Amino acid sequence: MDQACQESRSKDSQPARRLRSNIVVVETALINQHSTVSALTRCLQEEADAIAAAAKRLRSDQVEGALTLLEHCADRKAKLVITGVGKSGIVARKIAATFSSIGLMALYLNPLDALHGDLGVVAKDDVCLLLSNSGETSELLAILPHLTRRGTARIALVGRADSSLAHGSDVVLEASVDKEVCPLNLAPTASTAVAMAIGDALAAVWMERRGISSADFALNHPAGSLGKQLTMTVADLMIPSAKLQPIHPQTTLPDVISTITQGAIGSSWVENPTSPGRLLGLITDGDLRRALRAHGPERWPTLTAEELMTADPITVNADLLAVEAIQRMEHNRRKPISVLPVVDDKDNLHGLLRLHDLVQAGLT
Repeated sequence: MDQACQESRSKDSQPARRLRSNIVVVETALINQHSTVSALTRCLQEEADAIAAAAKRLRSDQVEGALTLLEHCADRKAKLVITGVGKSGIVARKIAATFSSIGLMALYLNPLDALHGDLGVVAKDDVCLLLSNSGETSELLAILPHLTRRGTARIALVGRADSSLAHGSDVVLEASVDKEVCPLNLAPTASTAVAMAIGDALAAVWMERRGISSADFALNHPAGSLGKQLTMTVADLMIPSAKLQPIHPQTTLPDVISTITQGAIGSSWVENPTSPGRLLGLITDGDLRRALRAHGPERWPTLTAEELMTADPITVNADLLAVEAIQRMEHNRRKPISVLPVVDDKDNLHGLLRLHDLVQAGLT
């Protein structure tokens, strides 16, 4: 009997053991996942702390000196030349790209190439920003006297304020860190994050001081979404009137349908017979459907363009921003709008703007 009980308990415990085993596996996975996230969060926090500490170390007079040089650089239409080696060189490229995008002409200069002829891109009125964590990078120290002889202003963004590079520069921005995020304290991590942050901060404050607007920013981003919104006009997207077949007011429904079908635009314009080129009305697919519903089949062959058209369509000017044209389409209370006539102040037609073209341009 005891043996039977033991066998029963053994059989009953097998599912329980499997369940406990599965629970242990799940708990282990959750612990490992939490540990990974915690480690990543710790690294991010360490970099954030390094940036915050660097912000406290920066001297206000040196920051002001750097911004003054950058403003003078812009006033003289000169260049901001940024240089660095290794990871600092990668950060330098990013800072140069940022300044170029906000309107200050900036470029990255490889210091080794500079010593073999590329130093010719640096002019007297330019400003040179030199990045080095140690402040003792030999390639940068080699070009420093040549920059000095040219009279080029020099800003050192360094991890050591008492370094050779700092002593040879007009302005010093200290970007030191207590340690790298790298567990070996070797790979540039916190130091590059601090250098990048200081570069971004310089660019942001320079934008504030120069009063850079969204429109200014868009001039250097014509292919981006913001650039399109702030620079693309109705004239850039409209179908010009030269490609549109006008319709006479007395044209009958069959011929109106034929003209709209041949144009493959989904609409056509009615021309004022007494003033060639002047818009009298607009006929869209929607106008045709509404007319067919409003009149019996016996009336269809005799319906004219003047009876079919919208006589007072909402219009826009060619120089209107395309995004504003979209707003006029969307906010119309009378009926949905998919096409807008483009006219001048005398109602002469310049073209048609379709919602389809706005969508294709990525504006809506």
